[in-house]
Amino acid sequence: MKVLGIETSCDESAAAVVEDGRRVLANVIASQAELHGRYGGVVPEVASRQHLEALLPVIEATLAEARCAWRDIDAIAVTSGPGLVGALLVGVNVAKAIAYANDLPLIPVNHLEAHLYANWVDGGADPELPAVGMIVSGGHTDLVLMTGHGELRRLGRTRDDAAGEAFDKVARLLGLGFPGGPAIERAAAGVSPGGIGLPRAWLGESDDVSFSGLKTAVLHVVRGERGPPPATERTAAAFQEAVVDVLATKAAKAAEREGARTLLLSGGVAANGELRRVLAERATVPLRVPPPALCTDNGVMVAACAYFRSKTAGIDLDVTPNLPVA
Repeated sequence: MKVLGIETSCDESAAAVVEDGRRVLANVIASQAELHGRYGGVVPEVASRQHLEALLPVIEATLAEARCAWRDIDAIAVTSGPGLVGALLVGVNVAKAIAYANDLPLIPVNHLEAHLYANWVDGGADPELPAVGMIVSGGHTDLVLMTGHGELRRLGRTRDDAAGEAFDKVARLLGLGFPGGPAIERAAAGVSPGGIGLPRAWLGESDDVSFSGLKTAVLHVVRGERGPPPATERTAAAFQEAVVDVLATKAAKAAEREGARTLLLSGGVAANGELRRVLAERATVPLRVPPPALCTDNGVMVAACAYFRSKTAGIDLDVTPNLPVA
């Protein structure tokens, strides 16, 4: 079964063709990072307009790369939420038109659930279930228990900033640019925090996380309110260390407590090498992490998720920008 996956939840116009939920035949992404960099973050209206320009050429390039005609495609999958409402509307309406014109089933996909399925493609054996999944991105930080396809239970989530959002905001404070995750990782590479004590919000036994206090603590450091401001690289290293410490600890503990057979890491922040390294050290079950190219938003994860879920909606599909994990 060949599924064309379409993703427009934020600032990537993406499409992919995936066969049987595992084999990637094509994967094309048009990033808007450079466009939004001047603003220090994603501007929803700008993102929506850019999707209007980029999405059809991306889909055409995807079919060409996969060497597929429309008659070779068995279903259309599209992210219906959560995400930026304007951006979602572009993807969903394009998907509706394609499905209608080619008499193909249209499958709505939850963006958060889709991130988990990046761990199913081109990676050998399927991850064993039950699994604990940590989804860490610019808009979301969620810890879920996955007992089967379509069977998810949220264990915890951020109470304020998502991890990726915190990276973006701290990178702006440090003058490191956008997107913040890669910028902070580059600045922190091989650098010791050197005694910069930044807080961790453990929140008792809860699986929730919080990064607002950490972000404020970095602001105090940068302003020199705790003494002479340290080098940017040391501050970046201290911030990254604090975020990684909390995420890795929460995920590893949840996997052990829930009797998980696999720990799944996904989302844009999953591309962070330090997070991968520390979580691999602390996990007591096998850790699965997608290649960095499949951590950020992409059509591959959408197509793979749709194959395993195989829930078909009608052409009346609408966007659900705040769709929760069930």
